[in-house]
Amino acid sequence: MLNATRILAAEGAVTVVSETKEITDWALRYFGGWWNAAAVDASASPGGSIGEGDALLLADVDSKRLAGLETQVGDYEYDEVDYANARTLVARHKDGVICAVQPAERLAYHYTPAAHRLVVVGAQARPVAVAASRLARELIRGQLLRAGFHILHASCVVRDGRALLAFGPKGAGKTTTALLLARKGFELLANDRLFIRPDSEGLRILPWPSASAIGFGLLGSVGLYEPLRARILAGEQMHPTQDQRVTDALYAGSTKPIWNSKGKELKPQFFPDQLSSLLGMTLASQAHATALLFPRVEKDAEPQLVPAPRALREEDFFTSKTEDRYPDIFRLAPDKAAPATDFADRLALLPRRALVLTHDSRASTCLLTKTAEELLSP
Repeated sequence: MLNATRILAAEGAVTVVSETKEITDWALRYFGGWWNAAAVDASASPGGSIGEGDALLLADVDSKRLAGLETQVGDYEYDEVDYANARTLVARHKDGVICAVQPAERLAYHYTPAAHRLVVVGAQARPVAVAASRLARELIRGQLLRAGFHILHASCVVRDGRALLAFGPKGAGKTTTALLLARKGFELLANDRLFIRPDSEGLRILPWPSASAIGFGLLGSVGLYEPLRARILAGEQMHPTQDQRVTDALYAGSTKPIWNSKGKELKPQFFPDQLSSLLGMTLASQAHATALLFPRVEKDAEPQLVPAPRALREEDFFTSKTEDRYPDIFRLAPDKAAPATDFADRLALLPRRALVLTHDSRASTCLLTKTAEELLSP
């Protein structure tokens, strides 16, 4: 029996079809809170439940097809890249078809650009489900970029359709800002990146659905660590990208930060729907940019507004050159992006504040809430 989940995001649409319900359910869970995702009739003809303009993603456990694609890639010249932190072999055929395999993960891909159809097969359901959801997002990403959207490196909260965007490099406090405000009743639209495009009402913003990483320290400071641990002990499954050492720490009740060999902190990884079910947040599906924040975290400082918020920088924009984890191996994005000058200039005109946050979450929350309410008031 075929199962299908259709995902809609503004001018983007993809239908995920599989004989394995876990795979389509995963897509429904991943995109339902931020994009419009719903189970549909997999047998529907074009113009029915599966839209005529949809990209189509076929995903299943299929050892025979997997072996065939592994052989096919091996028979061609291929490039070796790192995709989703995995060694990936990519072969491009003269007719435009792109095939790829990830040997260690036992995953294979076959993309036909002319038909907007991507096949994902693997040896086990869970890795196929993860890959299918990732590629469904990438298919829509390509469609949104073609429709004139850009990607910003920012977190975002919303009140009454008005969006407050927080900018800064890794560790600046974008996620902290979004989480603290979402805990005070603001809607969460993004914790790391988002889509943006000018329209007749201003600068329209859409979410970028993804797993969310939140450190032990932040979870503990807002009283969420123990409730999360209780759910883990009761059988709650976190996102599979979560490092086993983090899971072990949750079981043991440890809040000590964990670092990998590259000096990166390993954090609990949440499905999008767990931001609501575990952390009590409300998710926003779209908004219009209203104001900008530029936070930075200083452990021993007092939370305070600081003068001279900076201008936007190149690091605040995601492009094919800055994307590191998910290079465009299937060439889903347009060769030439829409000019960013218009929306960048309009962002520069929005009211903005720079502020210092501290590890005192209560004091930081008070400052953030007061500042956000001031900036988002009509």
